[in-house]
Amino acid sequence: MTARGWFLFSLMGVVWGIPYLMIKVAVDELSPSMVVFVRCAVGAALLLPFALRQGGLGRTVAAHWRPMLAFACIEIIGPWFTLTDAERHLSSSTAGLLIAGVPIVGVVLARFFGAREHLGARRVTGLALGLAGVTVLTLPHLTGGDARSLAEVLLTVVGYATAPLIAARHLKDVPSLHLTAPCLALAALVYAPAAAATWPAHAPSGEALASLAGLGVICTAVAFVAFLELIKEAGPTRATVITYVNPAVAVAAGALFLGEALTATIVAAFALILTGSVLATAAASTGGSRRVRWSTRQTSRADGRVESP
Repeated sequence: MTARGWFLFSLMGVVWGIPYLMIKVAVDELSPSMVVFVRCAVGAALLLPFALRQGGLGRTVAAHWRPMLAFACIEIIGPWFTLTDAERHLSSSTAGLLIAGVPIVGVVLARFFGAREHLGARRVTGLALGLAGVTVLTLPHLTGGDARSLAEVLLTVVGYATAPLIAARHLKDVPSLHLTAPCLALAALVYAPAAAATWPAHAPSGEALASLAGLGVICTAVAFVAFLELIKEAGPTRATVITYVNPAVAVAAGALFLGEALTATIVAAFALILTGSVLATAAASTGGSRRVRWSTRQTSRADGRVESP
């Protein structure tokens, strides 16, 4: 990979590793609906002009509105709210580590979408290790009032794991900007009433406003543009490896900026989830490219996509 590719890879590892920190700061003062609305509205406002400049946005939406609607609901509208609401009670590092289980859940769900991937001993071992890591991380929270928050994060994980499968089967020919910008705009419209109803009585602090701006500009708009460039530079397979880098950034950011404890349990859970994700998502390759065969057709996307926090 070129120096430019490594730069983009490092950038994405940070950009999609810090949303958990920013969500935690913002949701301490604002409602989850307000946080999601602002993030989506800012991202849509920045990306829509580029999508319109590409041309054909209206035709794309008209031709693919059903899977795009499903994608928007399962990738953004549902998961971004449940994740944000969960962080009212869970630490940002815990949320980031649980989201790291997305590749593992994706392997399981892919079989229900017709993927003909062989689950050998290595991948089964990976699934078991990942599940063990999630168990180690969640058990201490089950005795308090965090059970609902854990359930919300797990719903987020299922959404993040399902949405790419929908995209791979039904949206593989849709340009990424044509997919992302309308979905963000729709999510902003959905959350606008709830955001208005929970408008804060007092102006948020500078930290909360900065977190909202960072979520919308850096973690949404800039992130998608940078990821598109990374796909062009390194290819979709290498680009998705950032999934394994983000949790480490989330844990480090929580410890450095929020004073969240970096306990032996968190370290052990991180090691198990990371190792499990790498093993579970390892696929047989030819010439270095990952191949997934679907029952109806080959749906490996040329432009690629990765889950957004």
